[in-house]
Amino acid sequence: MSLYIQTVAHRGGKVSNYGMTRRLSFACGDYDRVRALRDGRVRPDGLDLIFLPLGPEEIFFRQLVHAEFDASEMSLGSYVLGRGRAEPAPFVAIPVFPSRAFRHSSVYVHAGAGIDRPEDLRGKRVGVAEYQLTANVWLRGIIEDDHGVRPSEIQWFTGGLEQPGRREKSAVRLPADVRVEAIGEGRTLSSMLERGEIDALFTPRLPEPFVRGASTVRRLFADHRAVEAEYYRRTHVFPIMHTVVINRQMYERDPWIAQSLVKALAEAKRLCAASMYESATLAYMLPWLVDDIEATRALMGPDIDRDWWPYGVEPNRATLETFLRYALAQGLVERPLTVDELFAKETLDTFRI
Repeated sequence: MSLYIQTVAHRGGKVSNYGMTRRLSFACGDYDRVRALRDGRVRPDGLDLIFLPLGPEEIFFRQLVHAEFDASEMSLGSYVLGRGRAEPAPFVAIPVFPSRAFRHSSVYVHAGAGIDRPEDLRGKRVGVAEYQLTANVWLRGIIEDDHGVRPSEIQWFTGGLEQPGRREKSAVRLPADVRVEAIGEGRTLSSMLERGEIDALFTPRLPEPFVRGASTVRRLFADHRAVEAEYYRRTHVFPIMHTVVINRQMYERDPWIAQSLVKALAEAKRLCAASMYESATLAYMLPWLVDDIEATRALMGPDIDRDWWPYGVEPNRATLETFLRYALAQGLVERPLTVDELFAKETLDTFRI
C-alpha cells in the first residue's frame, strides 16, 4: 500500500517538518534514460519513489495479472488492448516512452524455409511469444502496409521463446480468418525455428540459436539498419514499444502524480542525452558512440533539445496513430481509439512561461 510519509529536514541542528510526500512504487527497466530517477539525481515533485529495476516480461506479467505496482513501464500493445474494451482500464498512461525500437531486425527465418523477402511469409508458419506483443503488432502492420501480406495469410504459433509455458497476459479476441495455435507444453519457439518446425519467428528478444550462430537461423532483413533508416525517412515513425502507467485508483485520488512523473522522467532523459554526447570520456562501451549519435541526429533530429526520442503527445501523435490503426485492423481493440484518450488529461495541456 502506498502511504503519505512525513519528510523532515535538519535546520540548525533541529528537525523540522516541511511537508508530506506520497510513497510510490515504480517498476521499470534499468535504462540509461531513467537512471537519474533511480539514483536520486532527479526526484519527482511530491513523491518518494521506490524504484524496482525489473525486466519487461516480469513487469508486465506482475502488473497486468496482479496489479502489484503503483506505476510501471507497460507494453503499449497490452495497454491499448485494455483501453479498447468496454470496461474501464485499471491503469492510466502518461506520454512517456521508455522503450522504442525499429523492428525489421526482429524477424528471423529458418534457412530452409524459402523465405528471402517479406512476401514469402504468405502461407508460412510464424511464431510469436504473444500475439498482442507490441513488437509483433508493429511488424504485422509494417509487413501488411509495405509488402501486402495480411495476418490472415500466415499461420501463427504462440508460446515461450526460450522457456515452455508462456501464455498471453491479456485475452485476445481475433478476427475469424486469423489462425493462432499454441505450441503446447515442453516446446519453445527458438528450438522449433532451429529445427524447422516453424518457418519464421517474430521476436524483439534475440533467439538463442541466432546468438549461438546456428546455421539454420538468420534474419529476414540482413541489412536491417539500412532498411530501418529508409523506413524512418519515408514515414518519420520511430516505433514506440512501451509507455508508463499509473494505477487508476491512485491517479483518480491524486491526479497531480501524472505530471510529477512526466516532468521527472523527461528530466532524467535530458540528463542521459547530454551525457551521451561527450567525447572526452565515452559514457558507454561503444568505440564510435559519438559518430553514431551524430548519424542519428542527422537522420532523426538535429539538436539535443529536439531529440530523436521525444516524450509528450504531439511529437508522437503520428506514431501513436499508426499503432492504433494497426491494433484496430488486427482485431486487438473493439473500437477505434484516439491518441488523446490514451493518456491522463493533465498531460495533454500544460502551462507555459
